[in-house]
Amino acid sequence: MKSNAVALEKPSGPPPAFQRPRHDSMRYPIATSIVFAIDTLATDRMMTRSIFYALGAAALFGASTPLAKVLGLDVPAVLLAGLLYLGSGLGLTISRLIRDRGWQPVGLTPSEWPWLIGAIVFGGVLGPVSLMFGLTLTSGTTASLLLNLEAVLTALLAWMVFKENADRRIVVGMIAIVAGGVMLGWPQTSAQSNGWVGPAAVAIACLCWAVDNNLTRKVSASDALFIAGIKGLVAGVVNCTLGVALGMHLPEWSLLAPTLLVGFLGYGVSLVLFVLALRGLGTARTGAYFSTAPFLGAAISILFLGEAVSWVFWGAAGLMGIGVWIHLTESHSHEHQHDPQTHDHQHVHDEHHQHEHAFEWDASEPHSHVHKHAPILHSHPHFPDIHHRHKH
Repeated sequence: MKSNAVALEKPSGPPPAFQRPRHDSMRYPIATSIVFAIDTLATDRMMTRSIFYALGAAALFGASTPLAKVLGLDVPAVLLAGLLYLGSGLGLTISRLIRDRGWQPVGLTPSEWPWLIGAIVFGGVLGPVSLMFGLTLTSGTTASLLLNLEAVLTALLAWMVFKENADRRIVVGMIAIVAGGVMLGWPQTSAQSNGWVGPAAVAIACLCWAVDNNLTRKVSASDALFIAGIKGLVAGVVNCTLGVALGMHLPEWSLLAPTLLVGFLGYGVSLVLFVLALRGLGTARTGAYFSTAPFLGAAISILFLGEAVSWVFWGAAGLMGIGVWIHLTESHSHEHQHDPQTHDHQHVHDEHHQHEHAFEWDASEPHSHVHKHAPILHSHPHFPDIHHRHKH
């Protein structure tokens, strides 16, 4: 009798998400459909939020140029870049100190520090130095055109080196967005440059920033304020040092203060949004959306500075709009395996976050703490975010 009672005993509830067997869809078809619908809705919300982050980053970065015009920032290019980066780093560091009521540990794991250091070296040191050298040997229009290489190289590294997923729609969308950037930056008059050394240096700078973008993705689950702040401080110090070494002089405070403010918004807050977008979209997709920055900057100039509208602008707008639409209508779903993982980021207790708490939890969500991910095998719509970096 005892064995029969055990055999007839019903389970106390449905199995946790990370223990659900693969044949649940046959045993519980209605429940599985509901779970799939919830997963799809959650994924759509996460993607929409991440897209807004990426486009917001592009808008702020693109606005930095017309803002500089409005404020009359007559500063040499190298020193101006340094001050903008410095404003970014200082502003974000102060913001983090205010948010945390003092200096708090960053929470990076030992395995994450090499990625961040590499991103700082490539994005904050090698990239600016290469660009500065290239600008001395090539025209501004040629350099602006070559800077579109960053998005292309970012995507190629993400797909070929870091094995990020890319289907046909993403590739076509990327091509359309980059083509719009090329059209917008194409020189209207003949541009002169001193040979191939200058353009090559600009291209190397783009490669450095492409490496930076892919390495930053590795730590994008960590504190975005710290990541963006430290990169801004390093890049600011490097560029300002180079500018002073070349005989440039810092502007007066009446010009320095607005320059730092533009840097905080156009480079600092923009980079924070870029890191947040990396969490949900991956490197290639975030880079594609961010490539709309020149168009958004031009649109701001037209709306607020009264600049003339040319057919080039509308052609670039059409290409970029097509590319963004292709990305927005992407759908990617297949059965995939989640390997065990330990990290710290803001989360809610969805299907990917079924874990115990080592502290007294007041049931507030979203919240942030170090947590472990158990292995999961399931299928749902997803993107190459911080939880979906699997092979295909």
